[in-house]
Amino acid sequence: MDGQFSDLMTEMGGRARAAAAELACASSERKSAALISAAAAVWDQRDAILDANCLDLDEAAAKGLSGAMTDRLKLDAARLRGIVDGLRAIAEQKDPVGRVLAEWDRPNGLHIQRVATPIGVIGVIYESRPNVTADAGALCLKSGNAVILRGGSESFNSSEAIHACMVQGLRDAGLPEAAIQLVPTRERGMVTAMLQAVGHIDVIVPRGGKGLVGLVQTEARVPVFAHLEGICHVYADRDADLDKARRVVVNAKTRRTGICGAAECLLIDWRFYTRHGGVLIEDLLRAGVEVRTEGELLKIPGTVKARPEDFGHEFLDMIIAAKLVDGVDEAIAHIRRYGSQHTEAILTENDATAETFFAELDSAILMRNASTQFADGGEFGMGAEIGIATGKLHARGPVGAEQLCSFKYLVTGDGTIRT
Repeated sequence: MDGQFSDLMTEMGGRARAAAAELACASSERKSAALISAAAAVWDQRDAILDANCLDLDEAAAKGLSGAMTDRLKLDAARLRGIVDGLRAIAEQKDPVGRVLAEWDRPNGLHIQRVATPIGVIGVIYESRPNVTADAGALCLKSGNAVILRGGSESFNSSEAIHACMVQGLRDAGLPEAAIQLVPTRERGMVTAMLQAVGHIDVIVPRGGKGLVGLVQTEARVPVFAHLEGICHVYADRDADLDKARRVVVNAKTRRTGICGAAECLLIDWRFYTRHGGVLIEDLLRAGVEVRTEGELLKIPGTVKARPEDFGHEFLDMIIAAKLVDGVDEAIAHIRRYGSQHTEAILTENDATAETFFAELDSAILMRNASTQFADGGEFGMGAEIGIATGKLHARGPVGAEQLCSFKYLVTGDGTIRT
């Protein structure tokens, strides 16, 4: 590792560790006050933030950044309002630190409590989305954790402008400014430094494309909360309501194609197809989606023959794979083979079929009669999310303030001894 990045990581890590010790004991009121002040600063500085974002967008255009990445990068007044609302929503949430998760008495006279505690120092490595600067900073602060943020080079100016607002909030509330630090360089050497920062960072959260997350999972010596891809499926069951299905399928694919909750594969039950024809495919085509499919569905004008690799692919674009399946069991088998354990939706009015879908799939988020675009911490009532975790340890699905807590045991006796 380059010495300059190692030294910078050691410096930032030391400050973060000291800040984390102070945050672990900070009152709920001070943490909330910092977030409310940060929200006000974001809105007050909105023109400066948008100017910074224009610089990033100009650089992105010069580099030929993809449409999906550009959409993730772009800020406007509505998205800034979303950042402000998210900060305020997190401020209003109950403090997750100190919650008694379980409590019991033992015959030996001990009273035992399991209590939520901060993890310590979180490292967040992300691409494109400057809003992650606010979301991750706020969630870590709420959960009593210090955070070191390494935003993507493409969002460098925007992230700096938003980070300044977060620091203003900390300053106004009398909390350590080192509680939310932003890596001050675009050099990728700091990514490696963070991944190897055992002793300085307790967990890494990568938020970006397959390349970034794969790199993190391969090279990290620090524990990781991660999802590799958002290969989300929508299954239209034979007992689906047609109107609901039409609304959900188009929204799941087209609302925002560049987010990890966008649908990438549509599975249609044969009996639904024989009853309603290709209406779901036709709706997608009218919306401007390229539908890659096979067999019977290729008879629908405008569809394109799918390649084998189109199933199990994260397009992040106006493209979707589609396939006919024979019942929920075949749909489940397909998702198990091609999915990434992110988010899957079933469209059905049959309770038993929905229960089978929920029970036999192990994705982090399973939905019924709802768009996969709801796979988002803000929509789950968390105010925001630091990412979607698809692993099976500690955190799964949207990672909010509660998921950024660990726990400890508090054991009380009365001169109790073990015989």
